[in-house]
This record gives sequence, C-alpha cells and structure tokens, in this order.
Amino acid sequence: MANHRMMSSSWWTQNILGRLPALTFASAACVNKSWNRVCSRFLTRPKLASALSLNPSLHEAVKEVFDKVLSEPIRPQFAIAFIGVQFNLKETHRLITEKLGGEIPIITNAASGIIGVDAKTNVLREEYNTVSNLNRGIVLVVGFVPGLKVAAVPLIRPKKGNQMAMVDKFVIDIMNYTASVSGCTSATGIIMFGDQTIDMKPVIAKMDHAMPEETTIVGDASGSFLFRSGDSSHSYSGDLYFFDAVALVFARDKEKSHGVGETQFYVTLSTGVIPFGPQLTAVSVRVKDQGCSWLSASMEGYHEILGGQDLLDSINEVMDQDEIDESPDLYIGVTQHRECSIGSVQLRSATSLAFYEVLGGDNQYFVVDGVGIKPGDSFLFYHSDSETASASCANVFEDLEVLKTGSKDKDHRDVIGVADNGPKKEVFGGFIFSCHLRGESYFGRPNVDSDPFSLNFPNVPLAGLFCTEEIGRDSPGSSAQKEGQEPSFGRCCLHIYSTVYLVMSYVPPPLEL
Repeated sequence: MANHRMMSSSWWTQNILGRLPALTFASAACVNKSWNRVCSRFLTRPKLASALSLNPSLHEAVKEVFDKVLSEPIRPQFAIAFIGVQFNLKETHRLITEKLGGEIPIITNAASGIIGVDAKTNVLREEYNTVSNLNRGIVLVVGFVPGLKVAAVPLIRPKKGNQMAMVDKFVIDIMNYTASVSGCTSATGIIMFGDQTIDMKPVIAKMDHAMPEETTIVGDASGSFLFRSGDSSHSYSGDLYFFDAVALVFARDKEKSHGVGETQFYVTLSTGVIPFGPQLTAVSVRVKDQGCSWLSASMEGYHEILGGQDLLDSINEVMDQDEIDESPDLYIGVTQHRECSIGSVQLRSATSLAFYEVLGGDNQYFVVDGVGIKPGDSFLFYHSDSETASASCANVFEDLEVLKTGSKDKDHRDVIGVADNGPKKEVFGGFIFSCHLRGESYFGRPNVDSDPFSLNFPNVPLAGLFCTEEIGRDSPGSSAQKEGQEPSFGRCCLHIYSTVYLVMSYVPPPLEL
C-alpha cells in the first residue's frame, strides 16, 4: 500500500511538473532532491523553442516571444534573437539577457527580414524589412542540447596598435574550447555572425581549411550583432577591442551521461545563381575605391587581354541569347588556390570558390565589389536565376525528405533518418539563413524558402532570417554537393542568392538489453 502511494505521488508530481512553464519549472527543480530528479527526466532529450512576434512595440514583442518559448519546461543553454532593423539592437539585447541571465551565451542580430512561427497565430511567416511593417519584429530561439557544450567565441580586433582582426586566434580559440570540453578539436557545429563592415571571405575560408570536415558552419556574414559569451574565458572589453564576428560553438561533452544520446547537425542549401560563358583568367588586379577590385582578364588558353567594357558587353549578349527575361544580378565566381596557416602551423593548401558582385567597367578593366583576387585566379560569370533557385529548393525538399523517412540511399549514409542498427533520428529544430533578395517578390509566391523544412517537419520549431551573405558549409552527401560546382572549382562557404538550412536531430542511446 505504501509503495502504491509513493508511485501515485511520483506520477502526480511528474504530471504537474511537466505542465509548468520554463521559469517555474526551473524553480521547482530547486525545491528538493526528489523534485530535481523528476525534473531531470524531462531534460534528457534536446529541445528547441522558438517564436516570432511582429508587435511594433519592442517590449510587447519581447514579452510575446518569451511567453511562448518559455511556456513549456526547458533549461536554456543558448539563445539567439533575430530582429528587424528598426528595433533598437542594444535595448533588445538588454531585455533578453535580463530575462535569461548571464550564465548562457546569447546573440542578438539585426536582420534584413525574419522567419518563424507567429507566437499568437502559430502561422509560419517570412517577413521582409519593408516600409509597410516598419522593419520591426523579432524571432527568439532558446535551445537545450544535452550531451553538448555551447559557448560564444568572438573574433576580436584591437582598437589600438595593429588594428587587424585576430583570425588565427579566433580559430585557435574555437579549437581550444572544443578540446577542453570534448577532448578533441572537432566541433559538432558552429552558428556564426559577422559584422556588415568586415569582409568575412578570408575568415570563412580559413575556418573551412582548418576545421574538420564533420564540423558544420552556418550563419549570417554581414549583420549587426551583440552577444554575451556566458563564459569568462571568452569575455573581452569593448573598450579595447572591436568584435568583427562571433561563433556559437557546439561541442560534444566528454562528461555526458550514458543515458543521453547524440545530437547531430546537418546542412544543405538551395543555390540561386547559375554559371555561364567561357572560363577566364585574371591578368592584373588593382584594389582601390574603398575595397573594389579592378580586373583585366583573358580567356583561358589565349593571351589577348579583354577590355573591361567589351567583356561585359559580350557577357550581356550571351544573356540576351539565353533569353533571360528578368534583369539578373551579375557576379564572378573566382577559384582561389591558397596556402593556409594557423599561427606557426602550416595547413594543407586548399581551393575555394568566392563570389564577387560585378559593378561595371571601362575600356581596360571591369570592377567587382571586394578584394582578395590575385593574378592567375580563374573565374566564371554567374547570374541570379529564380528558376534555378526554385529547382534547387525542390532538391532540398527531397534531401530533407530522405532525412525524415530514413531512406538508406547510398548517397545519404550520413543523412539517413534511421541510425545503422540503432534508434530512429528525431529532428527537433532547424535554422534558415536566406538571401534578402529572395522571398515572395523573387519567386512570385510566399514561403518558398521555408517550405522544404516546414513541409517535411510541420511541427518542428524553425527560425531564420534574411541576410546579405549566407554562410553555409554543407554536409557530405547533401543535395548542394550533388548539384554544385566541379571539385576543381573549390568549395564555396560564403554564398549569394542562396538559402542555407541547418537541421538539428537527435539519436537516442541504444536500448540496454
């Protein structure tokens, strides 16, 4: 009889605690050891909670998203907020950190638009910064990932002396943090935010060269952000340093309990540009006019140097012959073979693909936005193309459908929904980083970019933003790798006219026999 009363009491306690909102739940866990043990049973699996609000009042919008994401039990390990540019970044970040405290990493990023499920209507929305919505709104994401440790690691630049970004230190800090908590330098994943005034191409290229292949990297390379590290070892004075970027690093916890499974990250992307025309070689490169490069070029295999405007006229003729109806944006995709080192350690030479927007030309040169091109680099012209983007979204849908159904396609061995001889993967959350030039006005219908995820995982939390440069290091076997460039062109990790998808899944531990 006594055992029956104890079991009944435990059932009632568990049932009541499971209905508590997050903050009350956290307080309940501190009542006594018995309640703490019961609370811990709810926290063995990862959880992502997200919500969107378009309330024009900042304080009301923050309250709405917090009421939603903290309406169920969760023990936050990190938080990310995407906000419209007319919301005050500093005040928004203060409100969020005040609510969640200073013990976890928190990043607040101003975006060109936001993606999420409305806290009031439960409708998925893609909202762009326009005059009609006053560029206001917020998406808040709070995450719990047992078995992983999370920290925000900044890319710092001294305000005095040699005012160069400390990129090598940034990469080493990420690896050292990962090694300290997991025993190896291979992070599970990185969500990254760069400052809009900084050229992130060399930073992303170095990270790609230095990081193990299994580390996924996604994010917004050209935003405006504030962060709290949640870790004193990564705290730096704003009086002494600029913060050019911040990386939210997810690393396996070497001390995780046996009852906790494995959290996995998977990245794929939809591209929105298409190459055309002959392959060319940069002959001379001049950098001037605040970070623009003036190039002369020749066709591969020929010595004749092509005039800048003549080359652009020829490129426009090719597009006319292809009967391109829209007025596309024009880019060059440059294949860059570079030696790479981290500190005194020389890494393998690597090949990467970097995109530069074409701005115009004169009789001798054509002009692109950005630096880093060297004589001898080969390149192709690319133009934006909505049909390519739509077809690529369809490929992403199929890619994620494989993840959902657990098809053991030989090309998706790292993506399958059923672990080999083990439990089924459970997708528990996702992020989208989409180019601000895509969206409803580009495709002619809403939610094209969010559909591949939301239709495959209709009840799974999703959050995203529209940005100007999308970071995406895609996973092996993804649709992006299959439809991408030839390997000799190099891998691209900083995209244009693309949408990057991060899918977070969980594999429970094997059942004990």
